[in-house]
Amino acid sequence: MKKGDEMIEQIRELETFREDVYSRIADILFLLSSVISGDFTSRLEVDLPDTHPIGALYNGINETVTSLAEAQKRAQAYQRELEEKLATIERQQIAIRELSTPVIEVWSGVLCLPVVGIMDTTRSAEMTDALLRAVAEKKASCAIIDITGIEVMDTGTADHFMRMARAVRLLGAQCFLTGISPSIAQTIVHMGMDLRGIVTYRTLRDALQAYVRSMQRGGASAATPQVQKKENGRAAS
Repeated sequence: MKKGDEMIEQIRELETFREDVYSRIADILFLLSSVISGDFTSRLEVDLPDTHPIGALYNGINETVTSLAEAQKRAQAYQRELEEKLATIERQQIAIRELSTPVIEVWSGVLCLPVVGIMDTTRSAEMTDALLRAVAEKKASCAIIDITGIEVMDTGTADHFMRMARAVRLLGAQCFLTGISPSIAQTIVHMGMDLRGIVTYRTLRDALQAYVRSMQRGGASAATPQVQKKENGRAAS
């Protein structure tokens, strides 16, 4: 009976140990699942010394989770810093676009778009959108495109300004083109561009003076005398 009792006690101890091991393995698996889901706050409760295999395993897992949590914090800090830098760059790009396409209200109902620098497809589209939106929002009656700052103009650029002027006229506003240099004038002539319906002035000041005179005449057209003569001749015919 004594030997039998000892065997029974050993079996019970073995069952208890096995249940304890299963429970600890379940705790480890639960912790690992939390880590996989992104939760690094949980830790294993160490109730065994480091000399015990399971105690050493618990400590190793806790240290690993702590290292992962610190790495996640660093990664999140880097990500926030990167997002802030990207947001700053985006704000700077918006500011640069606004500065590169400034639509200025120089007079009540008169907008001016001074063009400086090199024109490309993207900038041309942004200029057109900014000018047309400003004409619609401010209900402008006149828009002046000043190209004094452009020294060289190719076919694509010249065609873009012609289209921009016609688009402004479709919104019911007059559009003047000012600041054409002698070299650009020669380029436009050599390219055979059709400037009919496009009113041009030498300077921005000349265009403003013409607009003011037209308003003083009761809103008459501020077209140049040459354009007016042509229109009168067509009406007579």
